[in-house]
Amino acid sequence: MGADQEDVDALVASLDLEEIDRNLYRGHPTYWERKRLFGGIVAAQALSAAYRTVDDIQVHSLHSYFLRPGDPSIPVILDVDRIRDGRSFATRRVVARQRGEAIFNLAASFHIVEEGFDHQQVQPITRGPYEFSGPEDFGMSPRDFFPHNWQTRGIPIEIRYDRSPAEWKPGALERQMWFRINGELPNDASVHNIMLTYLSDLALMGTAVSAHAPSFDNLMGASLDHAMWFHRPVKANNWLLYDMKAPSASGARGFNIGHIYEESGSLVASAAQEGLMRPLRRTDTPSAS
Repeated sequence: MGADQEDVDALVASLDLEEIDRNLYRGHPTYWERKRLFGGIVAAQALSAAYRTVDDIQVHSLHSYFLRPGDPSIPVILDVDRIRDGRSFATRRVVARQRGEAIFNLAASFHIVEEGFDHQQVQPITRGPYEFSGPEDFGMSPRDFFPHNWQTRGIPIEIRYDRSPAEWKPGALERQMWFRINGELPNDASVHNIMLTYLSDLALMGTAVSAHAPSFDNLMGASLDHAMWFHRPVKANNWLLYDMKAPSASGARGFNIGHIYEESGSLVASAAQEGLMRPLRRTDTPSAS
C-alpha cells in the first residue's frame, strides 16, 4: 500500500525518544509532511515518554487533551511527572511542549498483569479484512484515504473500509474499518500499545463528521481530547477491526466512540474522542486535520 519496511521503521524511530534529563525527553519530528503535527503521533510520543519511566508494567488507560496545534518542523519536549508508583498501579502525567507552550497533556495509568473475571461484548460484524475494500477497489490511490497534505513518502498503514469515502451518507452514525501497521514491529508489548494509540486517532473523529459532511473541506475540525482503555494484549501489525460510532454532535463538537477487535473477535481496546467540527464561513480556512 505504497509503503515498505523502511517507512515502518521510520515511524518506529519517531517514537524512540531522546532523553534530555531525568523525566524529560525530546521527540523528533515525524517524517510525515503536514501543516500541523498529527495528534496521533503526539499522543504516541507522550505515551512512549511515560513508558520510559515504568518497569515491566503495561498501560491500561489514558486520557488526554489537545491544547494547541503542533508544529511538525520542530521537536516536541515531553515532561513526565511520576504521580504515583504503587504495588499494582503506576500513574504518569506527561506535558508535551513546543516553544515553551503546552500543546498536549496526557494522564496514563499502568497496571501489573493480574488474573480476574473475563467477559466481552461480541464483535459486531463477521466480515474479515479482505471482505472489506481497499483504495484500489474504488479506483483510488492509498493516499486518497488520508488527508491530502499528509506526506510524500510511503504510508506505513493499511486500511480497508466497509465502503468508500464517496459512499458515506449524511446521517450515518457508525462505520467500520480494518487497519494495521503494514510491516514488522519489535516484539515488545509497549511498542504495540504505543502504535495502537497512534492508529486510534486516525479516523475516529471522522465518524461524527461523515454524518454531516463528506470530508473536512467545508468545516474547521480538530481533535479536542482522546481517551483509550487497553483491555487485552494486541499486535498492531495484525489486522484490527475499528468499530466506530458517533452518538452525538452538538455545539460545534462531535463525540465518537470506538471498539477495536482482533480477527479472532477478541476486544483489545476501546477509544473515545470529542472533536471540534465547526461549519466554515466563506472567510474561514479549511481544517488541516
